[in-house]
Amino acid sequence: MDVSRHVLSFYRPLLAALRAVPAADLPRRPPGTDVLVAGVKVATQTPTVRSGQRVIFATLDDATGPVDLAFFESVQDRCAATVFGSWLLAVRGRVRRAGGRAVSITATACWDLAFLEEERRRGGPEAVRAAMARPGPSGRPVGRRIVQPTGFAMSPYSDVGHAGSPAASRPPAKLWHASTGSSGPAC
Repeated sequence: MDVSRHVLSFYRPLLAALRAVPAADLPRRPPGTDVLVAGVKVATQTPTVRSGQRVIFATLDDATGPVDLAFFESVQDRCAATVFGSWLLAVRGRVRRAGGRAVSITATACWDLAFLEEERRRGGPEAVRAAMARPGPSGRPVGRRIVQPTGFAMSPYSDVGHAGSPAASRPPAKLWHASTGSSGPAC
């Protein structure tokens, strides 16, 4: 752990070569502008929206502020594995105004930032651009599509259960640990 600076500072040469837009500059970009943003993934959510589709919402932090992203079903085959499997992301998308200074990005593509940095070190900016031009994993779902009896189809990228063995689904026998000096009640 390095608390002296933001982890994204290690990627400045790459981000400069890619012309990544910092979160602090996004409010000055007009709606519909194509941008590349990058950051540390701090949150993901996959709620159902009114249309019944599953949208992946993610938030990145780039040391200048948060960047809110929306990955609609049309890009999930290419992006979901990277969104859920990486913690440093580079995302291309379009600026969307959400009222006032609030801005979000409608994602069209994404990459693992550490992978792009490896490409830069091996072959320079040209290698990074070539890696970004290659099509992402297509038709490679993370999970399986589940259709509920009501007809609602769950996204293969939504969480369908908790991690762990079936034994992990049982409630603990005790809710508190009791030891000498423990402030919790003994159960």
